[in-house]
Amino acid sequence: MTTSATATLAIGLVAAATCLLSAPAQADGDSTIAFWDMSERPGSTVLVDQSGHGVNGDIASGIKLGNVDSGTGATFFKWPFAPPNTTPPTSPRLIRISDDRTNPGTADFTVAMRYRTTQNFGNVMQKGQNGNKGGYWKIEIPNGHVTCLFKGQSGSVLVNSSIILNDGMWHTIVCSRTPSGATMVIDGTTTRKKAGFAGNISNKVPMTIGGKTNCDQVTVTCDFFTGDIDWVKLSSP
Repeated sequence: MTTSATATLAIGLVAAATCLLSAPAQADGDSTIAFWDMSERPGSTVLVDQSGHGVNGDIASGIKLGNVDSGTGATFFKWPFAPPNTTPPTSPRLIRISDDRTNPGTADFTVAMRYRTTQNFGNVMQKGQNGNKGGYWKIEIPNGHVTCLFKGQSGSVLVNSSIILNDGMWHTIVCSRTPSGATMVIDGTTTRKKAGFAGNISNKVPMTIGGKTNCDQVTVTCDFFTGDIDWVKLSSP
């Protein structure tokens, strides 16, 4: 092999390793509920579940698709800036996923994502919202801190990042709930835990990415998200 060929191979291996570090394992047997890699092209209206389980979603027109990260080559979705209480509340900024498999029920449940933002507000994703029959779960970023909340028939459990993550850098967040409590792992190293079990979580509201689905910006704010998302994964280990 020539020197130039060897160098080319080495560069390719490094690039491949970088991409692997930025994405989660997609094949986890029966544990994966859904995996969305946000690779849809501009103009697409369907968010395709790459796990093969058919948990697809509807993409609103206000989300910018087909963005490519210069460092890893990963494709991501961009939510342009908008105040969390912008009007009208029907602003086309949501991905809606109408599938009961996004309800944790009483099972162990994990939601993971790779995202970045410079804003200190917004609900990144959720299944249901406060006041819904059947409880709900959500990930939000109040004051730049990532918060995971599981609220069910037995109560609620909330775990907070404790550190500000709206620095414009990519971060990987993994939120899990088990009968013993909730756990958040940040960038594979920092772990936060909170004891408690919320119990059954099962509602009829679509899972949304980018804000709330039931809101009027008067009595209930939509808490629209501003930033980028590379991928989202749901699993039940």
